[in-house]
Parts: sequence; C-alpha cells; structure tokens
Amino acid sequence: WLLSDPTRVKEIQEYYNRRFNSVRLREFDGSKLTFPGMTNTIALKPHQKDAIAHSLFGGNTLFAHCVGAGKTFEMIASIMESKRMGLSHKALMVVPNHLTAQTGEEFQRLYPRAKILVAQKKDFEKKNRQEFISRIATQNWDAVVIGASSFEKIKLSAERETAMRQRAIDELEDKLFSLRAQGVSPKDFSVRNITKLITNQKNRLKKLEQQNRKGMDDVITFEELGVDKLVIDEAHEFKNLEVMTRHARVAGVGTTDHVQKTWDLYQKTQYINEITNNKGVIFATGTPVSNSMTELFTMQRYLAAPRLSAQNLSHFDAWAANFGEITVGMELKPEGRDYQLKTRFAKFHNLPELMNMFKEFADIRTSDMLKGTIKVPEAEYVVERLQPSEEQKEI
Repeated sequence: WLLSDPTRVKEIQEYYNRRFNSVRLREFDGSKLTFPGMTNTIALKPHQKDAIAHSLFGGNTLFAHCVGAGKTFEMIASIMESKRMGLSHKALMVVPNHLTAQTGEEFQRLYPRAKILVAQKKDFEKKNRQEFISRIATQNWDAVVIGASSFEKIKLSAERETAMRQRAIDELEDKLFSLRAQGVSPKDFSVRNITKLITNQKNRLKKLEQQNRKGMDDVITFEELGVDKLVIDEAHEFKNLEVMTRHARVAGVGTTDHVQKTWDLYQKTQYINEITNNKGVIFATGTPVSNSMTELFTMQRYLAAPRLSAQNLSHFDAWAANFGEITVGMELKPEGRDYQLKTRFAKFHNLPELMNMFKEFADIRTSDMLKGTIKVPEAEYVVERLQPSEEQKEI
C-alpha cells in the first residue's frame, strides 16, 4: 500500500530523513584536558580522556566500555573535573555492594587529596542510617561512594514519588483510552495487560500514601542531599525497567514486572535530569545490551528521555515500529522433540539512525577498538577429554 503511490513514498522519505537521518555525531577530544589534583603516577589513556570529555561537554553519558578499559578511573576523573569546572557540586557514586571499599581506595589513589565519604555496611543499619545520611547532606564532599542496596534506602520525597506514580497512571489510562477508541476488544491481550498495569500502579500508590500517613517527615530525602551528579557503576543491573507494550507476548521483548530498585533509580535519574538539564547522570557498564531488545530503549529512557520525546518515540511500541521487526518462524520446542510457530522481536531496522541516537549519549569502546591499548593476557585453551562412566553409557 505504501509503495503503490510515489507521492506518498516521497512524503514518508522526507519525513524520515528530516526526523531521523539528519544527525552528524559530535566527536569528543579529551587530549586537551589537564586533570589538576590527579596523581602523576597514573596516566590516563586517550580513550579514557575522550570518554571524560564526552561526560563533561555532552550531558548524560553511558560509558559502554569492555572489561579492562578503565571505567572506574573515567567515572572518578569525570566527577572531579566536573566539580573543578563548576558543572556539579556533589556526586553520588553507586557501585555493587562488594566493591564499595575498593572503589574508595581507587578514588583516593587517583586523587589523593579528594574529600570523599565511603559507606560501610554498618552505616546503613537502621540505628546508624539517619546519622550517615545527615553527614552526606551537611558536608561539602567531592563524592560519596555507596553500595547499590544502600542507595535504595535513601528515599525520594513522598510528594515527588506520588506525582511520578500518578503520571505513570495517567499515561497508562491515556493509552487504554486510545486503544478503546480504535475499537480494540476489551478481551484483547494488550487491553488486559494495560488494565493490569494500571491496577498495579494504583495499588503501589495506595501503599505509598499509607506509608506517608504513618509519618516519614523526619527522614532526610534524596532531594535534600545536595547531590547534583549521579554515577552508576554496573548499570546493567538496573535494566529491568517496566515497559508498557502491546507486544508483551512477543519473545525478545523484556516486559519485566515491577522491580523496585529499577523504578527507584528511574525516579532519581529523572530528578537529577530535571535539576541539571539532562547533564548530571553517568552510567558505566560493559554489557548495555545482553538479552532483550528493550534494553536499548531502557538506556535511552534513563539518559536521553527528551530526545525520545522530540522524536515521538517515548512509547516503546512507537520505538519498536521504527527500529524493530517482528518475525514469525518455526523454532524447536525447549524439550527438543517438536517444532512450534514462534513470534519473535528478532531484528533491528534502520540501525544506522538508531545507533546515531544511541551514540549521542553512549561512549562505546569494544575490545576490538582497544586492541594494543589494554593489556589482556592470552588465554590458553586446554581440552580435557574424559571417558563416559558406565552409568552415563547406560543413561
């Protein structure tokens, strides 16, 4: 139908090129950065300086670098340079729980004179938590390093969380109204799925209001910490962000149920984006996309929501229609005895334009790109051939 009318084809092509195919990616050169206060015993590599320049001058950034590329030093130097230049005042660095002390040591090794606060396990025990959070809020730290589970215990204000929950409910109700206006049956899976999401969100909102009535006024909230830079290490741990889609039953679409820690991070990143004009968040991970097509969209929601909004791609289904293809094919059943017809979100379309949007905030460095730059030992493969036991032969 689309290709049958040349006028229509021309109109669609012009629209697409104007909206999606008109970006020349900015290149970030960190060779001129000087890093006052950094120890002179460590020299950053060119790709690390370029990544730091990306975070300083390009807004929200994802360090999508392979293992061994030096993401920790990139995050630390980005924090210190950002503070020195007056782009931020206090940074909160969230790392996996077991790496808290190690990250603090690395920070002090790179910047010996930095004023940092490293959370210990006992600091977030119930009796010590308020005192520790008060120390974060009342002193002028260069950075505060805390574990991911401790980060979740610092809550946003009740008003902000209630407003964000209500906004999510309103968006879901708008989507439900538009499906009904299109004449979609109430028994359709997409309608039932959205109705279920609305019920879940309303229940969470009700629970939140009950907690608020019990009295949380004496607790210092996330907004009161004075933090205006949020740095998340191993960001793939937070990729399971709830996605509203009519393709919930299609394989390859990660429609995760509500996960509290990802929702918590999403709210906090939206707050930081609000006060810094989308320039205060850094994510770092070696695996930004691992096993689901929605993960790329999730990273964009965290770090480049205004860009999605400008392109009318804030809703996953619109994003998927532009950049994904749903295929139907025969696949072997999990038990391996028969075949089944499987609908799968398996291909990316318009990949150059999607990658352009992604690379606006993602600084990508694969092991192939860094060959000769990072020292990785050669693996020695030894194949051990074992004879099956009598029992195994019998089985």
